[in-house]
Parts: sequence; structure tokens; C-alpha cells
Amino acid sequence: MRIFVTGGTGFTGSHLVRRLLAQGHQVVALDNQPGRLYDELKALGAELHIGSVADRELVDRLTAGCEVVHHLAAAFRQVNLPKSVYWNVNVEGTRYMLEAALKHGVRKFVYCSTCGVHGNVENPPGDETAPIAPADYYQSTKYDGEQVVPEYVKRGLNVVILRPSAIYGPGDPDRFAMLFKRVKKGRFLMCGDGQSLYHPVYVENLVDAFLLAAESDRGNGEAYLIADEKYQTLNELVTAIGEALNVKLKIIHIPYWPVWLVALVVEMVYKLLPGIDPPIFRRRVNWFKQNRAFSVAKAAAEIGYVPMVGIAEGLRKTGEWYIQNGII
Repeated sequence: MRIFVTGGTGFTGSHLVRRLLAQGHQVVALDNQPGRLYDELKALGAELHIGSVADRELVDRLTAGCEVVHHLAAAFRQVNLPKSVYWNVNVEGTRYMLEAALKHGVRKFVYCSTCGVHGNVENPPGDETAPIAPADYYQSTKYDGEQVVPEYVKRGLNVVILRPSAIYGPGDPDRFAMLFKRVKKGRFLMCGDGQSLYHPVYVENLVDAFLLAAESDRGNGEAYLIADEKYQTLNELVTAIGEALNVKLKIIHIPYWPVWLVALVVEMVYKLLPGIDPPIFRRRVNWFKQNRAFSVAKAAAEIGYVPMVGIAEGLRKTGEWYIQNGII
């Protein structure tokens, strides 16, 4: 098939593009920046385009002739990014993608949202019926993007929404790298008691979910949480990272609220410095306090999702990649 992947040179998108190419599909990928894997993906045969999903004409042109669309592109958690950019990309860009898919007769459209639309999970584990309580503008606009979907489902487009938890794995230079760097030193500063719950998803498990969503004859108009089999406390997570790195780890607990107040002050200062993200900010500190724990029973029952890579194996492979690439 000819398949369109937005966000195709990013972390998750590049894993999906490689899998689709390995299966023999033609892949059209769109991203707003080349990313570090541009040359590799191009050599593998991907048709790569640099641009934005907020470009209505470009999206229309690239969607023509595609049977499946995986929409992963998003404006993602840059602290000083204007809210208008989040709206234009995450909401209007999603609308343009759905519009083009309907126009060109796309068979299946898979929209990547986020588990963050549920905010802090008050009664873990949460499922798809858990309250919608986004904690920041990124999460809010991702849910606003979801709200565009029903209009196009009513008009005949087959759309599945995935809400992945915290994505990690080889090829991710940012998200888990900070955790691995701190753990490798043998000392980890933990804000609070470390008992908050965290639920990762290994990137290849998530790719499995994208493929299942595209292939399944179920799920039209439905949203599915996608995560690994188990969630952990933060203490358990950083300990598991230490085991993956063969590091004897000492966790040092520090009070939460003083750090949060420092982050608030730093954010306020950096607002005077356009285009520069602060080294510490409230959302990063909130990571230590919020519960992220989910059930994937709905995805298992309806689209056959089963996470094949467990946390120990996933962390080991991720750590090996960080070391091989000089990131930690």
C-alpha cells in the first residue's frame, strides 16, 4: 500500500516508517524538520517531505493516492512556543489531514493523541472513560484534535484514535535520556516520595498498535489507550533503569514544593527571553507528582493489542542505544 505518515522523521514516526518499509509498503512521510534519521529513511526508500500539517495544500497533495494515514505530527511541549502554533498544528492541522483523507478516499486514518488528555489519574489505573483533564496546552489541543474526528466519521471516514503513554526506546535522544543520565551517576534526586505512578510504552509496542489499528475492522471512531503491560512507581522505574545500566543506584528524596516554586520563578524569567526554553519548569517538576497508570484492556479486546516487549528488555535496549550513541 501507499501509506502517509506525518511526523515521519521524528522518534516514533521514524520507527513506524521503518516498519512499514520493511513490510514492503510505499511510505510518504511529512515532518517540519529533517531530524537525524532523514538520510537513513530516504536510503530505505521513504518519500520524505519537509513542511507542516498546517499547510492545507501540501497535506491535500501528499494524501492523494494513499490508502492509510498515520497522523503523528504535533506541536509538542516547547515551553515558550506560542499557543497559536499548538492550535494551528494540533487542531487545524488534524482537521486538514482528516479533510484530505476523506476527499481522497483513504481506507483508514489513525490519529495519535496522548494519554495526557486524562491528566492526573485520580483512581489508577485509568481507562478510556477516565475524566478528561488535560494539564497543559499541548494535552488540551491534542484532545481538541480528537474532537474534530466525529464529524469526519459521520461523513464516512474510518478513524481510530490512539492515546499512547510515555514513549521510550532506541532513537529517542530526549525523553528518557535525562533519566538515564541521572541514574548512570549512581545518585538520583527524587522530588517527593517517588510513589507516583508512571506508565511507559516501548516504541516498538506502540508501532504494533499503529499497525493493528490500521488493519483492524473494528474501532471506527474509538479511542484506545496504548501502554506497556505494567506501570511502576517512580522509585521502581529509576531502580529498573539502574539495573538496565548495571548501576548501583541511591535515590535521594528532596521536598517537592520548594523545587516547584523555583521552577515557577525560572519560567517567569525565561518568558523575557523569547525562543529559549528554561532549564527547569513546572511541568517537568509535576512529573514527580502526577499519576500515570492505565488499563489497555479495551485495545487488547478490540484491536488485539498485546505489548510484546517488557520493561526490563525495553530499558536495556534503550540504555545500550544511549551508550552506543554517546548520549549517556
